[in-house]
Amino acid sequence: MITYLIIAFTTLISFLGFNNQHLFVKLKHWPYEEKRKGEHYRWLTGGLLHANWMHLIFNMITLYFFGPYVEDWFMETFADLGVMLYLLFYLAAIVAASSATYFKYRDSPGFASIGASGAVAAVLFASILINPMSQIMFIFLPIPIRAFIFGILYLWYSAYEAKQGRDNIDHTAHYYGALFGFFCPIFLAPSLLTDFMDQITAWVQSF
Repeated sequence: MITYLIIAFTTLISFLGFNNQHLFVKLKHWPYEEKRKGEHYRWLTGGLLHANWMHLIFNMITLYFFGPYVEDWFMETFADLGVMLYLLFYLAAIVAASSATYFKYRDSPGFASIGASGAVAAVLFASILINPMSQIMFIFLPIPIRAFIFGILYLWYSAYEAKQGRDNIDHTAHYYGALFGFFCPIFLAPSLLTDFMDQITAWVQSF
């Protein structure tokens, strides 16, 4: 599966970055440098780096659980093109999340961002779109909730924290990566939106 190859490649680049500070600085998403030097390749490479093993493991575990489900949907929906479209979806999600932070921080020399979180959020939200009635648990609150409710809470939290700017987490990338993951599959298969709404309506009416 492409998901496992993405995990392996991301782990490799992250590992190299752990052990090579020059490579790490050269590849990280740094909006100020991208604007000043035109190094827009960082929009993609920043999504392959991670701060440490915990950061990497958290993102890759999330991708491991949700990626194959979304990848299977691409393959079932688009047949032979499915694998390529899924890979392009993932790479485009990295770029979409990075571009959002670029326009926000391009004049802030002290801001830089790394991690696959934006793309992983896109995969997560694609899975929520496909199956909003699945159940997801917060790590710090092990109580399963419906995926679409989790999605609403995730977007609210990401938007709130992005506005506050109180930590070193790129919540802007999380927010826009999630939106990309939700709307990109709808662009490719518009019936997904109707199915999504029908599932939620049926659930509400069951009460």
